[in-house]
Amino acid sequence: MDLSLDPNRLVELLPDGWAGDGALYRGLAEALRRLVDEGELATGVRLPSERGLATALAVSRSTVVAAYDELRAAGALVSRRGSGTRVARQAGNRRRSDGGLRQGEAESVFARLSQGPGKVISMAYAADAGAPELAEALREVTELDLHHLLSDAGYHPRGLYALRERLAVHLTDLGLPTSPDGIVVTTGAHQAISLTARMYLRPGSTVVVESPSWPGCFDLFSAYGARTVGVPLDEEGMRPDLLAAALAEHQPTLLFVMPSYHNPTGRLMSERRRRRIVELAVRHDVVVVEDLAYSGRITTGDELPPPLGAFASQGGEVLTIGSLSKSVWGGLRVGWVRADEPVAARLARHKALADLGSPAIDQAVAARLLPRLAELERTRAESAARRLRHLTGLLAESLPEWRWEQPDGGSALWIELPGADARAFAQVALRHEVEVVAGRATDPSGGHDAYIRLPFTYPPDVLTEAVRRLTRAWADLRRHGPAPGPATPVV
Repeated sequence: MDLSLDPNRLVELLPDGWAGDGALYRGLAEALRRLVDEGELATGVRLPSERGLATALAVSRSTVVAAYDELRAAGALVSRRGSGTRVARQAGNRRRSDGGLRQGEAESVFARLSQGPGKVISMAYAADAGAPELAEALREVTELDLHHLLSDAGYHPRGLYALRERLAVHLTDLGLPTSPDGIVVTTGAHQAISLTARMYLRPGSTVVVESPSWPGCFDLFSAYGARTVGVPLDEEGMRPDLLAAALAEHQPTLLFVMPSYHNPTGRLMSERRRRRIVELAVRHDVVVVEDLAYSGRITTGDELPPPLGAFASQGGEVLTIGSLSKSVWGGLRVGWVRADEPVAARLARHKALADLGSPAIDQAVAARLLPRLAELERTRAESAARRLRHLTGLLAESLPEWRWEQPDGGSALWIELPGADARAFAQVALRHEVEVVAGRATDPSGGHDAYIRLPFTYPPDVLTEAVRRLTRAWADLRRHGPAPGPATPVV
């Protein structure tokens, strides 16, 4: 089998700070040598052409030529006419089971989470510090709930009943009547989506998603053999005319949407549009999965439209996913799925097979916090609005050519970089020690290759330093970087 490495896959494997302080080609050669020696690049893998890798890295072609020459001289690479440049067999090379090839565009978005903190300011994920109320809730659990929690085995695949009761009240207050038996508690919204995909998807299935969409969904759905089809948005959400065409043409198993608020654009789907989306899904017999985990507000007092599940007519199937990550803390790994009770019972069986149930103490803390959720969300909204004003002020002053729309909510700005390839800019930004998510991770079709997602959840001093580094990276790219190629239609 001929293993050829795409240039953008290769740059995702490069470590932080690979450029170093000396000549760029030496830093690149050393980074590639390390990937070979550690087995990240398997023997026989064909590397990208010098021109292709130079474009992906936003460096000169001569930089890549010199790096390849150095590695050929050291015996790490070998080149033959007609077969390109390949990884040579090395004593220290350990063959990877995946052939040295990355499997998904979105994997790099979360890679730094596993690497731990470093000098790079990672803006790959929009996460805030934990709410102070967590400490009080934990004390209450220790003093009032722990004896009861320890009286049984601690396995609750559906979730603690006390938590499901309070979640049912919370969802009912949002306009979605819910019983405790219609809820399955999960280890975060990420697991909720994964379990839902496991229950519904088979190899060859199709999932219709918004375009752009949350980067992690592409890897989750493809892990179960499904493909994704993107439908563009307008100011109210997913466009009904294009959705109807996609449902008719592709006959998908699932429709995955983020109505409050969309990630990465921060748009709020209108009530009229929610009703229309559900009507189309019912007509085409498609299960709707709505992800409300990104629903961080930046205003207070405004009422959100009811979840899509509130508009499901007889025979319609809507699963509603949520979590406490944005309103409380990402480290409190508590999410949930709300569905019709027979569907929830099926999902609970998948949850039992996955891990027997989420941690009981975490669930008890969440149950203590839920009655205070409205207050916590107001506090988060006030903080988010201040940080958003700070970030947009910095960008307007330092990077006035960048373009964005004011988000309705969420945690990030969706920024268009005029005349630039966002993946190339992301590589230059990494050399300036700041990580951003390029639009290709949110839309593999290439329709948003000129966009980046920039969270405003960080403290003001971090945002100030990040913009300072991004400004230097932008100046560097404008001097040396490539122009973007033509965009590919989404549908």
